[in-house]
Amino acid sequence: MQLSSVPKIELHVHLEATVRPTDLFEMASRNGYALPANNEQELAELYRFRDFEHFLELWMMTTPAIQSYRDFRQVVVAYAEEAASHGAVYVEGIFTPIERISGGASWDEVFSGFCDGAYQARELFGVEVRLTTDIPRILGLEAALETARYAITYRDRGVVGLGLGGPEASFPPEPFEKAFRLAKDAGLGSVPHAGEAAGSESVRGALDVLQADRIRHGIRAVEDTGLLRELAARSIVCDVCPVSNLRTRVVKSVEVHPLPRLLEAGVLCSISTDDPAMFDTDLTRDYEVAAELGCSPEQAFRAGVVGALCDDKTRSRLQTIRDSFPWADGATLHGTA
Repeated sequence: MQLSSVPKIELHVHLEATVRPTDLFEMASRNGYALPANNEQELAELYRFRDFEHFLELWMMTTPAIQSYRDFRQVVVAYAEEAASHGAVYVEGIFTPIERISGGASWDEVFSGFCDGAYQARELFGVEVRLTTDIPRILGLEAALETARYAITYRDRGVVGLGLGGPEASFPPEPFEKAFRLAKDAGLGSVPHAGEAAGSESVRGALDVLQADRIRHGIRAVEDTGLLRELAARSIVCDVCPVSNLRTRVVKSVEVHPLPRLLEAGVLCSISTDDPAMFDTDLTRDYEVAAELGCSPEQAFRAGVVGALCDDKTRSRLQTIRDSFPWADGATLHGTA
């Protein structure tokens, strides 16, 4: 059985970082945005991952090309098509609206574009797409509150959660409590990044102060056995992105990746790509690495069902897929490469 044909749930993917060079060059051309490349080939070479600093520079150089309603919608639809080719049946896409606002779009244009793209993705490819907004930690509480307010406004159009991204070590989660309380009170999920670049204390802050429903990354929870027990007991899902962890050098090698220790402790772990276009990965590749580390596609799917911030009808559909699919053990699954 080809691993790409196995049904998958992806809960952690930054939509701006799913745009492949061809589409990004198209958007930049129609928006009059000057990319640091003269053609698609040069852009593809620029995308070649070097190190985390290069990734941050690339993000700042390229994502401003994504500027309009048409772009936002295209981003979601294009990734849904890619994800579907790797077996995805449900995706929670992350977008960072305030960065798009700084490029000249309005809040409503950004949210409408991404939400309409999610609807179109389902119509075209049968992939259920839900959306979560990310707050850049470096922009502070006021930006977080404004993001939360708009996320609440669009909760009936597919926005299901509020996230927190950016440099964890310098910007802990606690100062953003008010924004997350606002979102939670309105029925949105809390899905902050934690336990990636910063240690287990960032996971603790996300749980205790931001009332996290799920942890994006969370791999450094292995530093605290009590925290591991709590994550397992509360069925808090950690969105593990194996290739991303290696690319950013948060984890030095596959052999020392914390995923086996999380699983051994009973922590539910979903598998995702994080930034696939910029990290030279895809959903099948991340599932391959996860399988090498002892997380089977069935385990990942079961965790995805638990962690998804979806409505009951959608969760029931995902459970039906889980229960009816003839899951094979890892030894009989093969990648596409």
